[in-house]
Amino acid sequence: MSILSVENLYKTYGEKTLFDHISFSIAEKQRIGLIGTNGTGKSTLLKFLAGAETAEEGKLIHSNSFHIEYLPQQPELEEELSVLEQIYYGDSQIMKVMREYELALSELEQNPEDEKKQSRMLALQQKMDEHDAWEANTVAKTVLTRLGISDFAKPVHQLSGGQKKRVAIAKALIQPADLLILDEPTNHLDNETIEWLEAFLAQYKGSILLVTHDRYFLNRVTNQIFELEYGKLYVYEGNYEVFLEKKAEREFNAEQSESKRQNLLRRELAWLRRGAKARTTKQKARIGRAEELQNQEGPAAKQSVDFAIGSTRLGKKVIELQEVSKSFQDRTLMKDVSYLVDPGERLGIIGPNGSGKSTLLNIIAGRIQPDSGTVEIGETVKIGYYTQDHEAMDEDLRVVEYIKEVAEVVQTVDHQTITAEQMLERFMFPRSMQWTYIRKLSGGERRRLYLLKVLMQEPNVLFLDEPTNDLDTQTLSVLEDYLDQFPGVVITVSHDRYFLDRVVDRLLVFEGNGTVSRFQGSYTDFMDSRKQVKEPEKKEAAKPQETAPKQRKKLSYKEQQEWDVIEDKIAELEEKNESLEAQIASSGSDYGKIQQLMEQQQAVEAELEATMERWEELSLMVEEIEKAKQ
Repeated sequence: MSILSVENLYKTYGEKTLFDHISFSIAEKQRIGLIGTNGTGKSTLLKFLAGAETAEEGKLIHSNSFHIEYLPQQPELEEELSVLEQIYYGDSQIMKVMREYELALSELEQNPEDEKKQSRMLALQQKMDEHDAWEANTVAKTVLTRLGISDFAKPVHQLSGGQKKRVAIAKALIQPADLLILDEPTNHLDNETIEWLEAFLAQYKGSILLVTHDRYFLNRVTNQIFELEYGKLYVYEGNYEVFLEKKAEREFNAEQSESKRQNLLRRELAWLRRGAKARTTKQKARIGRAEELQNQEGPAAKQSVDFAIGSTRLGKKVIELQEVSKSFQDRTLMKDVSYLVDPGERLGIIGPNGSGKSTLLNIIAGRIQPDSGTVEIGETVKIGYYTQDHEAMDEDLRVVEYIKEVAEVVQTVDHQTITAEQMLERFMFPRSMQWTYIRKLSGGERRRLYLLKVLMQEPNVLFLDEPTNDLDTQTLSVLEDYLDQFPGVVITVSHDRYFLDRVVDRLLVFEGNGTVSRFQGSYTDFMDSRKQVKEPEKKEAAKPQETAPKQRKKLSYKEQQEWDVIEDKIAELEEKNESLEAQIASSGSDYGKIQQLMEQQQAVEAELEATMERWEELSLMVEEIEKAKQ
């Protein structure tokens, strides 16, 4: 069932057409990944759906009670609110109750003997019961904790930029919504948090529309792909893996159709050029058909970034770290790190946010001095450094002028000369775009341009600090292909699991408290080895709980209310199930109605099974309490 429809959407940006009269719908429980090269309008489309952007033409259709929760790339929060007040923001009844409860709890903690505050707390606890808000409250705090936010009372203005992004993610996940829109939710999250977010979204009750560069995340979370390309929208049923197969098939069919059109056009033009005179109606029609064939647009040329740029020669000595240590504000980031980088090495640096990964890159590059230890760089080393916060661009420069500041020509691996204009074309900046001012580029297009500038310096050692942030999946896949051919050293800091698996074969792992360990293998190999270590620990930790169960004195207020009505609820569900069975039996050959009834019955049976399991849990609690009384 469709919950939202877009009809005939048309929008331009300057001379570029972002949406050329596109239409689509979003169904219940849909998990949609929106992809396309940077600058095609992905974020603009999300903003339009969220009501933050307008269009020249088009309709957005949904019910009056429809609610969208939107997480932009750069979220804006109420600076004076506390973390919990911010995520409980909104007009829904459950959010109001949780705000009141948290405020009353905070006031009572400050003055626990105040009887008025105690009475207010009891009244609000009952309200929490009535609105079934305990689970939402627990989920909210669990989400914040998993996102690395532990001080729930802290004002938003005291948080770092990364913490604010996590609070915004928590707010989006917790607010009740029919459609959850996420624009690059995995940016600046570490790998374990991303895996947790995958699992959380799998259980999300509403529909989801997201933009992400993380292809593992995209593959595991989505069941439909929207692709924006040259103003058109293509819809693919399935996840990212299925999309790649179907896109290749679509492009092949388009190329076949274009080949047939060109052949027919050649035949028509050949007939005309043989001297046939356009006197008869038949001849005029043929001329008209030839002109029509000429005017038809074929598929846009597939842009390629197959740019095997050469690099300056690299000697045997590359980089050597000897007992490097660094601390900030009494916090040890790394202690006595020693490492020898070999020619041709592919090294990944991983660890939690803020653990010191980027600091290590900056120490090697000479931008930060270590507290102790030494870094030796080989004489032939030429470092190209792609940073998270790239240098400020002169927005009055044109695209081609920006690149020509580095080099007007470069040498490819096979010793061919290639111009800056040709390089830009290979990097998805067509000639028509090369004289565009940088100020008119999207954020993603600027990142792509900056990456090209770094590569055109012809380095033999590449430092990549979070290269997957703000680059589209097409650019990333081509960058990975380029790195396969790159003859020098690659050292990358990244949280993108797919990118790490494709690019690196060794890891430096920031464990915390200054410890940096080594791992030989891919990122997936590393995570598998960690899981094997953790599983026995979990089993051992469970044993004491089994041998020494905590005795309960009574059911909680909420549990008692649940116990009082649960048997009646089971009876109601059983009756409903029987009624649906009877309706299915009497529906004859009305297969549409039967399908609808069977879906309802499956939902009732699932609820009945869950309720029976809960009855069993509660009955065991009651028995335990009765035994304790005896």
